[in-house]
Amino acid sequence: MEDCIFCKIVRGELPSRKAYEDEDVLVFHDIHPIAPVHLLLIPKAHVASLADCGPAHQALLGKLLLLAPRLAREHGLTEGFRTMINTGRGGGQEIFHLHLHVFGGGERIPKI
Repeated sequence: MEDCIFCKIVRGELPSRKAYEDEDVLVFHDIHPIAPVHLLLIPKAHVASLADCGPAHQALLGKLLLLAPRLAREHGLTEGFRTMINTGRGGGQEIFHLHLHVFGGGERIPKI
Protein backbone atom coordinates (compact mmCIF):
# COMPACT_ATOMS: atom_id res chain seq x y z
CA MET A 1 0.00 0.00 0.00
CA GLU A 2 1.48 3.29 -1.10
CA ASP A 3 0.18 5.46 1.76
CA CYS A 4 0.56 2.92 4.59
CA ILE A 5 2.99 4.32 7.17
CA PHE A 6 4.32 0.86 8.05
CA CYS A 7 4.87 0.01 4.37
CA LYS A 8 6.85 3.26 4.09
CA ILE A 9 8.98 2.15 7.06
CA VAL A 10 9.54 -1.26 5.42
CA ARG A 11 10.62 0.46 2.18
CA GLY A 12 13.00 2.76 4.08
CA GLU A 13 11.05 5.90 3.19
CA LEU A 14 10.46 6.71 6.87
CA PRO A 15 12.97 6.19 9.68
CA SER A 16 12.57 3.66 12.46
CA ARG A 17 14.66 2.36 15.32
CA LYS A 18 15.00 -1.23 14.15
CA ALA A 19 15.26 -4.06 16.63
CA TYR A 20 15.15 -6.99 14.16
CA GLU A 21 14.73 -7.65 10.48
CA ASP A 22 14.60 -10.65 8.19
CA GLU A 23 13.05 -11.36 4.79
CA ASP A 24 9.48 -11.47 6.16
CA VAL A 25 9.39 -9.36 9.32
CA LEU A 26 10.52 -5.96 10.55
CA VAL A 27 10.59 -5.09 14.25
CA PHE A 28 11.07 -1.57 15.53
CA HIS A 29 10.57 0.49 18.67
CA ASP A 30 7.21 2.25 18.97
CA ILE A 31 7.56 6.04 18.71
CA HIS A 32 4.82 6.47 21.34
CA PRO A 33 5.74 3.75 23.87
CA ILE A 34 3.38 2.85 26.68
CA ALA A 35 6.12 0.99 28.57
CA PRO A 36 9.92 1.16 28.85
CA VAL A 37 10.14 -1.54 26.17
CA HIS A 38 7.55 -1.29 23.39
CA LEU A 39 8.25 -3.10 20.14
CA LEU A 40 6.14 -3.39 17.00
CA LEU A 41 6.46 -6.58 14.98
CA ILE A 42 5.12 -6.22 11.45
CA PRO A 43 5.09 -8.36 8.34
CA LYS A 44 6.93 -6.74 5.45
CA ALA A 45 4.08 -7.67 3.14
CA HIS A 46 1.01 -5.49 3.62
CA VAL A 47 -1.80 -7.26 5.47
CA ALA A 48 -4.41 -4.82 6.76
CA SER A 49 -5.37 -6.66 9.95
CA LEU A 50 -5.54 -10.01 11.68
CA ALA A 51 -9.10 -10.33 10.36
CA ASP A 52 -7.66 -10.36 6.82
CA CYS A 53 -5.41 -13.34 7.52
CA GLY A 54 -6.15 -16.79 6.20
CA PRO A 55 -4.42 -20.16 5.92
CA ALA A 56 -1.76 -18.66 3.64
CA HIS A 57 -0.63 -16.45 6.56
CA GLN A 58 -0.19 -19.31 9.04
CA ALA A 59 3.61 -19.47 8.80
CA LEU A 60 3.95 -15.68 9.06
CA LEU A 61 1.69 -15.49 12.12
CA GLY A 62 3.62 -18.33 13.75
CA LYS A 63 6.88 -16.54 13.02
CA LEU A 64 5.61 -13.33 14.63
CA LEU A 65 4.42 -15.14 17.76
CA LEU A 66 7.63 -17.13 18.16
CA LEU A 67 9.75 -14.03 17.63
CA ALA A 68 7.92 -12.09 20.37
CA PRO A 69 9.34 -13.91 23.42
CA ARG A 70 12.83 -14.02 21.92
CA LEU A 71 12.90 -10.26 21.36
CA ALA A 72 11.28 -9.63 24.74
CA ARG A 73 14.11 -11.55 26.44
CA GLU A 74 16.73 -9.76 24.32
CA HIS A 75 15.30 -6.43 25.49
CA GLY A 76 15.47 -7.37 29.17
CA LEU A 77 11.88 -8.48 29.73
CA THR A 78 12.85 -11.59 31.67
CA GLU A 79 10.01 -11.30 34.21
CA GLY A 80 7.29 -11.22 31.55
CA PHE A 81 5.77 -9.05 28.89
CA ARG A 82 2.46 -8.30 27.21
CA THR A 83 1.49 -8.87 23.59
CA MET A 84 -1.39 -7.15 21.85
CA ILE A 85 -2.91 -7.16 18.38
CA ASN A 86 -5.61 -4.54 17.80
CA THR A 87 -7.94 -5.68 15.02
CA GLY A 88 -10.27 -3.33 13.18
CA ARG A 89 -11.53 0.07 14.23
CA GLY A 90 -13.73 -1.48 16.92
CA GLY A 91 -10.67 -3.28 18.31
CA GLY A 92 -8.64 -0.09 18.59
CA GLN A 93 -6.55 -0.52 15.44
CA GLU A 94 -5.26 2.85 14.21
CA ILE A 95 -2.75 1.81 11.55
CA PHE A 96 -4.22 -0.68 9.12
CA HIS A 97 -1.16 -2.85 8.64
CA LEU A 98 -1.06 -5.94 10.86
CA HIS A 99 1.21 -5.35 13.84
CA LEU A 100 1.94 -7.12 17.09
CA HIS A 101 2.84 -5.01 20.11
CA VAL A 102 5.31 -6.44 22.64
CA PHE A 103 5.71 -4.30 25.73
CA GLY A 104 6.81 -4.47 29.32
CA GLY A 105 9.26 -3.34 31.94
CA GLY A 106 8.46 -0.99 34.76
CA GLU A 107 5.21 -0.03 36.39
CA ARG A 108 3.73 1.92 33.46
CA ILE A 109 2.13 -1.09 31.74
CA PRO A 110 -1.61 -0.46 31.57
CA LYS A 111 -3.73 -3.06 33.32
CA ILE A 112 -6.50 -4.57 31.23
